[in-house]
Amino acid sequence: MRAFVATSLGAATFAALVVPLALPAGANSVQAPAAAAPEAASADVPGSTQSLPLVPLGDRDRVLPGRGSGRAATAAPVGMPVKDVRPFSLVGVVWTDAQAELHGQPQVRTRATGSHKWGAWQDVQTHYDDAPDLDSPERGAKPRGGTAPLWVGDSDAVQMRIAPEQGRQAVTELPAGLRLELVDPGSPVERDPAPAAAGQQANDSSAANAGLAPLGATEIPAAPADGLQADLAAAGQQERGQAAGAEPRNGPRPKIITRAGWGADEKLREPKFGYTKTVKAAFVHHSATGNTYSCNQSSAIVRGIYRYHVKSNHWRDLGYNFVIDKCGTIFEGRAGGVAKAVMGAHTLGFNNDTTGIAVIGTFDKAKPPAAAVDALGKLTAWKLGLYGRNPDGKTTLVSGGGNRFKKGTKVRLNVISGHRDGYVTSCPGAALYGTLGSARTASARFQGR
Repeated sequence: MRAFVATSLGAATFAALVVPLALPAGANSVQAPAAAAPEAASADVPGSTQSLPLVPLGDRDRVLPGRGSGRAATAAPVGMPVKDVRPFSLVGVVWTDAQAELHGQPQVRTRATGSHKWGAWQDVQTHYDDAPDLDSPERGAKPRGGTAPLWVGDSDAVQMRIAPEQGRQAVTELPAGLRLELVDPGSPVERDPAPAAAGQQANDSSAANAGLAPLGATEIPAAPADGLQADLAAAGQQERGQAAGAEPRNGPRPKIITRAGWGADEKLREPKFGYTKTVKAAFVHHSATGNTYSCNQSSAIVRGIYRYHVKSNHWRDLGYNFVIDKCGTIFEGRAGGVAKAVMGAHTLGFNNDTTGIAVIGTFDKAKPPAAAVDALGKLTAWKLGLYGRNPDGKTTLVSGGGNRFKKGTKVRLNVISGHRDGYVTSCPGAALYGTLGSARTASARFQGR
């Protein structure tokens, strides 16, 4: 086994995988590397991330049922044997080189906290292509490659293995620096309403929505289409709405839960905001975190994705500009102001002059809830309307480089596009992607078109 690992993973990677580690009772007796010291959590910092290097597995952990071949398929000889850990609710796998790909299928199962009940094995979506642009300042932080994060609920033990990709019998090559990330989203920070007590970054995040809600507000209220003067001013578009003979096509503002409302720990992110010149289009994503969640868990899921993007992927902030849950609740994503042209990290090559919207769930086959699709229409009608965009029209964007379009290529796209329109990926899932036509129509209708 060791010879195979050294050949397929490389000597440096293999060396990192053979430091001894004591395993819990009942786990395989294979020797494994010591985990990095877990990130310290304090009373005023909600949540934590346990980052564990993958380790050599014994045969019991590596043998998987055959995938339609009638024969047993062998997983890669690394993963995570049964391991007791601090409570967590979201899991993902990351690796060192953001340009490298994981040609294998990570699978995890978890144990509900305080019980002996283990859940079934679940696939973690491998091709997670939300990312900052190649020339973005975020690239200076050496972002990692990674899977989509998977929401598993409150858990205190984990087991993980890498299965062969569909149609293959074994995994023979893996990227360097593979780590299992276990994210505890924590509880929302209980904020003192007094600005002096809230902290500078929390105040800055809230102040970016000045005119739409008071400092420290947990939500931005809905507003009619003819009452968006503050929104247009925040977007720098007030002249457009007041120009002689102009007919603004603003969609009404939907209610938006602020970062304070979903409990963002503002100390995690980079303190400065990044902006683009305008908003020409909206890219729609699914979070790929799974569909087994209740709407009262949505804030925790957003906090978990935020921590995964910052602490695990090494991005400056949450990648999406907005997040929508299955009940149609809209959450502010990346900090900088919901009406402003905030640069996100959602569609590699097309983060400039766009906004990224993720629907919580996995929609490769599952149909997206009607409430989420309706909220998508309302959000895009408002956001795109601030910049004079027709949601049912097309626009020209310039690629910043990716696997579908070379850098500098001028691309004609729908104003409301799916992630896969700008990058070769399955996101936002075939089922959600199939609703975008009706979302464009609804969004235009909300603008009065």
